[in-house]
Parts: sequence; C-alpha cells; structure tokens
Amino acid sequence: MSSASYWPQTSAASGKGLRRLSVRTRSSFPFFMTIDQGQAFKAPLAPMMKKLLLALISFLSLSALAQSPQAPDIAAKSYLLMDVTTNQILAQKDIDMPVEPASLTKLMTAYVVFDALRAKRVDLAQTLPVSVKAWKMPGSRMFIEPSMQVPVEDLIKGMIVQSGNDATMALAEGVGGSAERFVQLMNDQAKVLGLSNTAYKNPEGLTAPGHTTTARDLSLLASRLMQDFPQEFKYYAIKKYRYPGTPAANDTNRNLLLFRDPSVDGLKTGHTEAAGYCLIATARRDVPGLTSVAAAAGPGGGDEGGRRLIAIVLGAKSANDRANEAQKLLNWGYTAFAAKKLFDANQAVVTPVVWKGVTPKLSLGAERAVVVAVPAGAGPKFTTQVVYPEPLIAPFAKGQKVGVLKVSVAGEVVKEVPLVTLEAVEQAGLMQRAWDTLRLWIK
Repeated sequence: MSSASYWPQTSAASGKGLRRLSVRTRSSFPFFMTIDQGQAFKAPLAPMMKKLLLALISFLSLSALAQSPQAPDIAAKSYLLMDVTTNQILAQKDIDMPVEPASLTKLMTAYVVFDALRAKRVDLAQTLPVSVKAWKMPGSRMFIEPSMQVPVEDLIKGMIVQSGNDATMALAEGVGGSAERFVQLMNDQAKVLGLSNTAYKNPEGLTAPGHTTTARDLSLLASRLMQDFPQEFKYYAIKKYRYPGTPAANDTNRNLLLFRDPSVDGLKTGHTEAAGYCLIATARRDVPGLTSVAAAAGPGGGDEGGRRLIAIVLGAKSANDRANEAQKLLNWGYTAFAAKKLFDANQAVVTPVVWKGVTPKLSLGAERAVVVAVPAGAGPKFTTQVVYPEPLIAPFAKGQKVGVLKVSVAGEVVKEVPLVTLEAVEQAGLMQRAWDTLRLWIK
C-alpha cells in the first residue's frame, strides 16, 4: 500500500515455532496493548487505574461499533450479504438456521450438470428424452412432453430461466441415470464444497423431509458456482426464454432484479409455501482501482475493474418483497463499504530469512490480489499480520503454501489469505547447510 506507513513488530505466536509479524497502517490506533496469556491482571489495580482501564475498554468498544455500518431492516426469515471480491460477509441474520431452499436447490443441480459437461459425460447439443415422471412434475414448468427429445442446453435454460421442474428432472435422469442417483451426486458435491448444513432429497427443490440448507451454505455454493463455471454463468442473466412449441406466457425469468438493475446478472429465485419467497441476487459494479483484482472479483476473472456482491433473501412474503429486500442489501453493501486493495497478486507481502538455501530470503505473497471490504468514509483502523513457521528451511517449491496473512478491522480478523512462495528456493550445498545448522544452534 503506497499510502501506508508500517511499524513491524514481532512476537511469539500461539504455536511453537511460528513467527508473527504485525503491521499497522497510518490510520491505525496509535498503540498496541499486549497482555501475555496467563499473566493478565494478576497484580492488584488501584481503583483509579481500574476506572481508567474500564473507560478505555468502553471507548474502544464504542469506536469499533461506530465503525460498523448498520445494515438496513430486511423483511425476511434469514438473509446474507456477501462481498465476493473480498470473500467477506457484510450483513447477516440467522445464516446457520436450517431452511427449505425451494428452487434454489437448482443451483446445485446446475453445478452437477456443469461438471458433467466439463468432464464431457454430456454435451450441450446432446438431446435427452422427457420421461413421464419429468412431464408430470408439479410446480413451475418448462412444458416439455414425453414425445420430445430436448437438447441439454435448452433443458439448462428451462431449468434456470423458467425454473422448470420438468426440465430439472429430465437433466437429473439424463446425467445421473436416475433421479435418485443424481441426488446422491448432489449430496456428494455438497460435501466436497463444504456445505456442512445442507442435505438434498430431490433435484428440483419441492418440499421433502430433510431437504434443507442454510444461507451460509447457499452463499458458498453460489460463489463457487460462479468461480468454477464462468462460461456457464451467462445463463443466469437471460431475461426471457422458451422452448419452441411451449407457451409464450411462460418465457420470463422470475428474478425481477434482472429487469430493474443493470448491474444484476443473476442468480436464482425459489418459492414454496413452506420456504416462502427466496432470492439469490448477484451484481457487479465498476470500482476504480480494482482492475487487477479481476481474478478475485467475479466469475472466471471476467469482472475486470468490478466488485461483485451476493444478496441472499430467504422467506420473504412475496416475489416483489424478495426483490426489494435483495436490492436494498446490494445498494447498502456498495455504499456502506469500500473495497481496498492491499496487495497485488504475486506481490511480495513479506520476505523472511530462509536457511540452508541457495538464496537468503524467501518471498511470500498471495496468488490473487488481496482486497478487503472496509466501512466507507473516514478510513477505518486495520492491521495486517503475517504468520509463518520458523525457521524456514529450504528447499521450497514455487507456489508452496507457507504462511497466512490476517487482516483485522477494528481489532477483528475479517480476512485470512494463504501465502505461497513466489519462487522456488533450492537447497544449498553441504558447506552452506552445515554453516546454517551451526548458526541455528547458536541462535
């Protein structure tokens, strides 16, 4: 950061053999207060000192609260606003509460289908039959019939744009061999993605015992879907679609924000009587200075110079309400928080000493630009801290994970970024290794 001044400090980390480097910015609080574990407040404090200490703690607590923008009131059972560019949650309510996902289930259905396309188990031009089971699916439909052979790409559009349960079932049977087998693939993929509170019972999202997820899991699924399948993400921005021979009145995407906000380009709606009205909306808006953050900002690095947010609204009372509440979250996120780039991709964050190597230093950096969302306005207090094992002994391969960069705002860790070696360091010769062994022993 060209505008920051640094005061490096080192201290013993919580684990043996770790080194911690703390760096504070010019806007940081003007001192650090450190209390060694097991020694805090053992000595008696004078009454006046106690009062001063309590006043200081209260002041710091109020300052931290003042720096956190107040989220708007959202009329929903659960909601979450995520900054995809920085991988931070900006606002939330009951994000770990089990909920019925309704047609938001189709995000995982799409993930499994897109994965099959990438593995070339199916292709977009391939046609799939429409079973009687698919034809008779209740709820929202694409209106395909058993006499049809429908291309995979059209079934994908029918599932995403029209939220067709018939199209979803046809895809599940075509890709998985049966709906039951496809549901197993969905649950297997949920485990791989780390959706620890999600269980699927069907591919379309109709109410079923045990078919639940959470807002947190949905945010992870949505962000991974965009990151892992950037080429297929375009389907979620389609406003109108219908398959030839099906009703023209059924051609409109239910995501109202696609028609209201030009920065919105996805993602999915859902509704059942039990789930209420649900929406995952994502938007990308231009932000000067973030051009080099494209890889972290959006699907496939396609958000050059942009900042992407995801708003999740679950259990709203109407289709219009879910759109209004999601829009409220998105607008608040873009105005209440600013994205600050701390380091470019592959920029050296720290260059610690390396032992027994052909070079004396090891450059550690992040594979993607490090960006943090901070409250907009006067400039918050934030610090960066690097933790890595010590001593660092060669050899090291390029791209090897070695440490972690922690970013804290108002004393709270808001982001942790793995640090990797930016170049390889080969092992030194026998004499150099012997000399370094001696120096480490003396040290």
